[in-house]
Amino acid sequence: MNQDIPITPELIAQHGLSPEEYQKIVSILGREPNYTELGIFSVMWSEHCSYKSSRSILKNLPTTGSCVVQGPGENAGVIDIGDGLVAVFKIESHNHPSFIEPYQGAATGVGGILRDIFTMGARPVALLNSLRFGNLDNPRNRYLFEHVVAGIAGYGNCMGVPTVGGEVYFDPTYDLNPLVNAFCLGVARRENIFLGQATGIGNPVIYVGSKTGRDGIHGATMASEEFDESSAERRPTVQVGDPFTEKLLLEACLELMKQDFLVGIQDLGAAGLTCSTAEMASRGGTGIEIDIAKVPLRELGMTPYEVMLSESQERMLLVADKGKEAEVAAIFDKWDLECVTIGRVIEEKNFRICQNGRLVADIPVNALTDEAPLYVRPRQEPAYLKHVKTTPEIAEPTDYAQLLLNILSLPTISSKEYVYRQYDHMVRTDTSLLPGAGASLIRLKDSKKALALSLDGNSGYCYLDPYTGGMLAVAEAARNLVCTGAKPLAVTNCLNFGNPEKPEAMWQFERAVQGIIDACKHFDTPVTGGNVSFYNETSGEGIYPTPVIGMVGLLDDVDNRVTPWFKQTGDLIVLLGKSKAEPGGSEYLKYKTGKTIGQLPEFSLKEEKAVQALCLRAIDQQLLQSAYDLSEGGLGVALVECCLINRDAVLGASVRLDSDLRPDIFLFNESASRIVVSIKSDQLSALEKLANEHDIPLSLLGEVIPEKVTIQGLLELSLDKLDRAWRESIPGWLDSSGK
Repeated sequence: MNQDIPITPELIAQHGLSPEEYQKIVSILGREPNYTELGIFSVMWSEHCSYKSSRSILKNLPTTGSCVVQGPGENAGVIDIGDGLVAVFKIESHNHPSFIEPYQGAATGVGGILRDIFTMGARPVALLNSLRFGNLDNPRNRYLFEHVVAGIAGYGNCMGVPTVGGEVYFDPTYDLNPLVNAFCLGVARRENIFLGQATGIGNPVIYVGSKTGRDGIHGATMASEEFDESSAERRPTVQVGDPFTEKLLLEACLELMKQDFLVGIQDLGAAGLTCSTAEMASRGGTGIEIDIAKVPLRELGMTPYEVMLSESQERMLLVADKGKEAEVAAIFDKWDLECVTIGRVIEEKNFRICQNGRLVADIPVNALTDEAPLYVRPRQEPAYLKHVKTTPEIAEPTDYAQLLLNILSLPTISSKEYVYRQYDHMVRTDTSLLPGAGASLIRLKDSKKALALSLDGNSGYCYLDPYTGGMLAVAEAARNLVCTGAKPLAVTNCLNFGNPEKPEAMWQFERAVQGIIDACKHFDTPVTGGNVSFYNETSGEGIYPTPVIGMVGLLDDVDNRVTPWFKQTGDLIVLLGKSKAEPGGSEYLKYKTGKTIGQLPEFSLKEEKAVQALCLRAIDQQLLQSAYDLSEGGLGVALVECCLINRDAVLGASVRLDSDLRPDIFLFNESASRIVVSIKSDQLSALEKLANEHDIPLSLLGEVIPEKVTIQGLLELSLDKLDRAWRESIPGWLDSSGK
């Protein structure tokens, strides 16, 4: 088992292992590791794969509930949605690869999350994404933005899976570290769920899909460290995707799953063949022995180290019943895909790698999984919080019409149509609510039911108060689902943070996760899985703490869905919830001061739940014509969006200022737990009665009118002018670059 490359302190450090971690490896093995074994430990013990800094905190998340079929620990979470069906979903990050090579980084992020879903036996039916970039006046950010969006579109469109929603934010904190989080939802029969486990001593371990190359080597390690100015040179650590091959792989795997001889299946994602074999053996309580000489290669002269650490895309690992190798091969041959038996399940709980009969690596399975380092990192409240919690006084504007146009033109607030029109969001013909409407709705075939989906997270809030920001992310995701008429069921999360070795970043992480824990318990939305992305720092500058919540809900009858846009002239516009003088953390205050600053709005889980319950009851009683949650930009932006989201309508709003708040605060503050609805004029008393029962204040704002927005005594603007400011903002930023 001798391999030539000597293990030096420099080599250990290059692999992202500390001296203490290396000594632990020596103790586990009872000897020095060879070069291949060092590489295997380095990826399996990386932050990306082992969660060594976060496991002690994540264990407190609520992960069980009446609807949960499969919680954390598998490729994706699974919830029961009735009628023998389950929803399978997860979110993952591809931040570092997207910074180095934005098109392929984003594309392979989509490919990876798709495999996580169909690995479980579910057909993917919807994709969403949460994207964050720096200011668009920076040419590098424009390049990253355009190529990330193109990568998402290029892969998802080719796969025939609709991209139906998501979110896009812009802030200088992401100038050197964009975030690309991909979410996928699939649907399956409950009895057809498959797990990533290797059981049955002697059963064959089968490699299927694309050949293995040198792309992606040490991708997991790269995702577990800070970046610097030289990071763009690391393109070889970014995988190259092929959606056409993945489409074949998806269909072949789903066909195989209709048979009764598949034991377990796992995507070859982060850490490639190393992670899939180790994790499958660990879950099955077995060992695995493979011969890497049998692995299909697309490059000559690949070493055992390279084969085991490659993250080439569109590959899967299967365990089938012994004697069924030919039947498995026949299915993959039909789809023109590689299918090779490379090993077997063994009783000894070791991960054993051979090459033409020569032993290359021999490691106890638990050493790579259960015995990975676990750290309780120091935490310390960041010093900056002492300076950003005060909400400064700002002068009242003199031109409210221009102010509204300027706010609508901010890249974070403006329409994201430029983005989602590049995605095929109608393929499969099940999209019931198009992108841009807060939540998305996917009809279930042969059923009246629909699944509601939302991605939400406000990093500015989490920067100012991680605990409250974490709660608000859950609350907004649930509120978006409720506005369609859907009941929130469960959550997946993508937790994007800085360097966990810095006490301030770890404090932010712990506080944000605690906020998510408390909110998920309150809303009874268990967490079925997710992803932690640490080390989102470049040259020592970290991003804002950015937890993203993906939430899934169920609408029993899609015909009863509610949409955000106004429906007819004369309808009344009503606000559910209370507006307060609390502009802290708002996009308006950021626009006025150039800073993320201020005391966050007051937030009560009890009040939030009551507002959502009121909205659901009003929808159930068919009182609402429309419903839309208030978030970035506050009431002023929400009212305009209710006029503009549906291009087929030419309906505006006439609003009265019946408030003690200063007009700009009334229009643009971001008080929590508010929903703007429209109703027929004869339904006001019924809605007031419901509001009283839930102890939620209700305010009559005005009515729906044709072709313009008027705010009494402040402004009158045509829908055309508002539409240009809102819908053409991002293309305008890109055009201004001279492109």
